[in-house]
Amino acid sequence: MADPGTDVHAFAPDRFIEEVHSFEFWFQAVEGYLSETRYGRRPETPDVRLDDAERDRLVTVLCNYCVGETAALEGASGLVAIAPNRLTKIFLSTQVVDEGRHLEVLLHRLGDLGVASPEAEIEKRASRSLLAFKKRLLDLVAGKDWEAAIFAQNVILEALEFTVFQAHAETADPVTRDVLLGIVKDERRHIGFGENELGRRLKTSPTTRVRLGAIQRELDPLVLAACDETLAQLGTPRSERPEVGRSYLAAVERLGFA
Repeated sequence: MADPGTDVHAFAPDRFIEEVHSFEFWFQAVEGYLSETRYGRRPETPDVRLDDAERDRLVTVLCNYCVGETAALEGASGLVAIAPNRLTKIFLSTQVVDEGRHLEVLLHRLGDLGVASPEAEIEKRASRSLLAFKKRLLDLVAGKDWEAAIFAQNVILEALEFTVFQAHAETADPVTRDVLLGIVKDERRHIGFGENELGRRLKTSPTTRVRLGAIQRELDPLVLAACDETLAQLGTPRSERPEVGRSYLAAVERLGFA
């Protein structure tokens, strides 16, 4: 394990991968932004009273974030078993912990907002687009299609969550902002893993690029629909919603998918 403060980007590729896939690296990463929080909230963050309409919209949005994070948790858990090597399994096990934490802090936030039965509310308010995406993701994991599953999980889903959570945090109440920004920091790490893992494979396998491109074309309508539904609940003007969608697509385009 490198000393704290060491620039891991200066390492040779194999050493870099070993370092950033480790639990030690994960411990150092999350300690920097979670050590002073409780359920994702900093102690000095004030509560802001929401009116009934604001609260109801936020509950719907958080319920759908829970759907996405449940998909991420179940997907990452399944990916551990089919990962191609032990270092990758170790990284994915840190991601499982992250996704479990995300789900926990979102459920706790729902409780803060007075939701007596989060499970019932999630079932009632869940987006059909998100549920369809979750089913397709878990089908890919169950089918042991490593490349397609890691693409759907760590590129498409994580990029969606990163983009939407970051946009939401800009206008969120202070407590929700704390929760979302803590999640976003984790999502950066997950996206980086997906891009690195698939980037190496895409360089040597043109057929993989074609196959993943087809999966992206299948999943993009579900992702963009879920994104638009969430932004509508947040009150984002219709004229500004395409910009958030473009931010999501830009993350996918870094791997050469347009």
